[in-house]
Amino acid sequence: MSLARTMARTAQRAGSAVRQALRGVLQRLDATQALPGAQVTGLDGEQLQVELMQHYGLATNYYGIRNPSLPNYLALTGGSTFGITSNCTDCTIAQPNLIDQLETAGKSWKAYIESMPSPCYIGDAPPLYRQKHNPFIYYDNVRNNPARCNKIVPFTQFALDAKANALPNYVWITPNMCNNSHDCSIADSDAWLQIWVSAILSTPEWKDNGVLFITYDEGDSKKIFRTSCCKEGNGGHIVTLVISPLSKPGYQSPIGYDHYSLLRTIEDAWGLPELGGAACDCAPPMGDFFVANTPARR
Repeated sequence: MSLARTMARTAQRAGSAVRQALRGVLQRLDATQALPGAQVTGLDGEQLQVELMQHYGLATNYYGIRNPSLPNYLALTGGSTFGITSNCTDCTIAQPNLIDQLETAGKSWKAYIESMPSPCYIGDAPPLYRQKHNPFIYYDNVRNNPARCNKIVPFTQFALDAKANALPNYVWITPNMCNNSHDCSIADSDAWLQIWVSAILSTPEWKDNGVLFITYDEGDSKKIFRTSCCKEGNGGHIVTLVISPLSKPGYQSPIGYDHYSLLRTIEDAWGLPELGGAACDCAPPMGDFFVANTPARR
């Protein structure tokens, strides 16, 4: 039996208890800065992430799909790069995606995009907002559907929804071009994370068997040194954290993962069909991060 299928059963057992999934995607940090060899000694300027590694889970062998940014965002939400190889703003995709799956399964969702001028905004708004970091706007059946598109909102809405205990089952968060460590320092990104990770971990939604994934879209593809990773992981070695009340404390996984694995983890946890690359045995779900046989919560 393949590793992927074995891991899928583990993910489903723990995932049956996962009531909420939150994903925060930062910008390009090669894990060679954080993972010398196989051991974590720290991130330059990222003190919070070091602390989270000590208490929750770290994927030490996790890779982006390809460079540049946009194909990785599409992989995380559609199971494919759809042949896109640039950070285009005028390209569109008429394909099934995670939003289709969530709504079919009766799961609520919302994407909180920092510095996006207004809900369903199309195009760039420099210097802080770039469309390439907002994958949902590229899908025709999201962008052209007002009810769906108006769930892509500025990040200012997150605090309001959290205060009202109105966070959806699936939360996507994209920091702006400064706070994602692209245009500003890693220390600036860490300061932003200090505020918002603390806020997320204080919500009843996260405490009630939620999971927060913090990942980066890509690393330096010239530094491919994986030893046992996914065949699609050609976008650089990146840091990915798994933060949940269901997590194994201080766990560091050596298993080879990529963005398709993260997508599959969410799909398997909620019993959704696996999209594209997430259905490959080479993209195992991240079930090893969770305590096995966690009682289901309804």
